[in-house]
Amino acid sequence: MTWTTATTDGRREARRAVETFEVDAPVDQSSWSSQRIRAYAARHELDARPLAVLRIPRLKLSVPVLDGIDDAVLDRGAGHIPETARPGEPGNIGIAAHRDSFFRGLKDVKAGDEIELATRRGRERYVVERTWIVDPEDLSVLEPTPTPAMTLVTCYPFYYIGSAPHRFIVRAVRAEDEIR
Repeated sequence: MTWTTATTDGRREARRAVETFEVDAPVDQSSWSSQRIRAYAARHELDARPLAVLRIPRLKLSVPVLDGIDDAVLDRGAGHIPETARPGEPGNIGIAAHRDSFFRGLKDVKAGDEIELATRRGRERYVVERTWIVDPEDLSVLEPTPTPAMTLVTCYPFYYIGSAPHRFIVRAVRAEDEIR
């Protein structure tokens, strides 16, 4: 197989993954809060095409990445944080989701875990570099980066009742042998 064929096949497969991702496909909600399960069901009719599909294989996490971070978006998937690089573009891609739904599994993420981001243009592979906790006002985690990176953001602590006082941050960098 030539490089051109492999690249074309990879892009086609990634595009199909994004285009066929059913926002209302069966989702494992076993670790979700009852409030998030109700909110997800209430947004059943949301008609939004994903910008990407984010997967963390070790955590068995697969979530559509939708445009924006309003309640309607975050009730149905992860949201692309405005003013950060868009999925498939160079820079720091910011993605947020609720801690008591899609991003509940981030509590178990570790440095070295792989993250795959499939867009209509292809797939990129990222590797978790580190995690840390910040105050909600600390937006420095979303600043542009000189090399391709992804920043996942969710509230913290994971099992806190009410409005969580902190944010859990996962920083991943694009793998050198990225899939395209």
